[in-house]
Amino acid sequence: MGIVTSLLVLSFLIFFHELGHFLAARFFGVHVEVFSIGFGKKVFSKIIGKTEYCFSMIPLGGYVQMKGQDDSDPTKISYDEDSYTTKNPWQRVIILFAGPFANFLLAFILYFFIANIGVTKLSPIIGNVSENSPAQKIGLMKKDKVIQINETAVQTWNDLSILIKKSEGPLLLRIQRDRSIKKFRVTPDIKELKNMFGEPTKKRILGISPLGETMVVHYTPLDSLVFAYEETLQATTLILTSLKKLVQGVIPAKDLGGVVSIVQVTAQASEAGIIALFALTALISVNLGVLNLLPIPALDGGHIMFNIYEIITKKRPSEKVLYRLTLAGWVLLLSLMAFTIFNDLYRIAGGY
Repeated sequence: MGIVTSLLVLSFLIFFHELGHFLAARFFGVHVEVFSIGFGKKVFSKIIGKTEYCFSMIPLGGYVQMKGQDDSDPTKISYDEDSYTTKNPWQRVIILFAGPFANFLLAFILYFFIANIGVTKLSPIIGNVSENSPAQKIGLMKKDKVIQINETAVQTWNDLSILIKKSEGPLLLRIQRDRSIKKFRVTPDIKELKNMFGEPTKKRILGISPLGETMVVHYTPLDSLVFAYEETLQATTLILTSLKKLVQGVIPAKDLGGVVSIVQVTAQASEAGIIALFALTALISVNLGVLNLLPIPALDGGHIMFNIYEIITKKRPSEKVLYRLTLAGWVLLLSLMAFTIFNDLYRIAGGY
């Protein structure tokens, strides 16, 4: 059941991405010849209006084939009024950007739903107090609940962590212990720890860890919009940072995962509940949006790059150069896909 859910999630994400291209193309009067979920041989198709809608054999992507645009052969150009080719470069940029934008929009919608369902977060209740830590020295104890830091209310453990991280100088804590409220003044230690990428970083710490109790946070409609925006922005930043660390060599190539990893993780999330599934789907959707905007020929970002070149220089890129760059882009993408699938299978076999 988990694998079926994973494939449905991937198909839905691809559909939403291609729907963005489709709607933008139709808005500017471009004829869409084919709307496909998947690549390769068509296993099901139906013509509605003048567009062929189909499911193809390999469910690892999808495409919208517009009149006058063909990634497999960029030299196939149509100069008809309803052709992609005849539209202004800025219109083509919007059509191309609409796909990734749809992915960001979908993530925003999913995070909005999560906020309205209720977000499970760690309560700001202290579990362990480290030996010789600032927290121990001022007398903090297990099961103390942090309710305020420097006049700012604390609702979750994440609030507590953020306030400590962004603070400067000593902190004034309000602690609920049993039925009484106590005040403590403490100066955090600054220690060198490792971040999620294994890099050393300096961090302000009190020497406390959460008890593990959870709470469900419900948001108002307005707060849900803020939550959805912040989560989408945070997911985008995380993916961009990860790409940067990958290029720098901080993240080893063996850690790259492909479609097999996506199916595995999505299947696990589906078993964990609807909120976990929505959160992972939103993250994958943002990932698709970011990756498709990379300036690689054959991706939306590569085509956007070519059109920006045309806007700046007032002339189209050479068809020969465009063809060779697009071909190189496909070779790169297919090689990367093959490498990530190998990584996934080798990891499953216990190679890493």
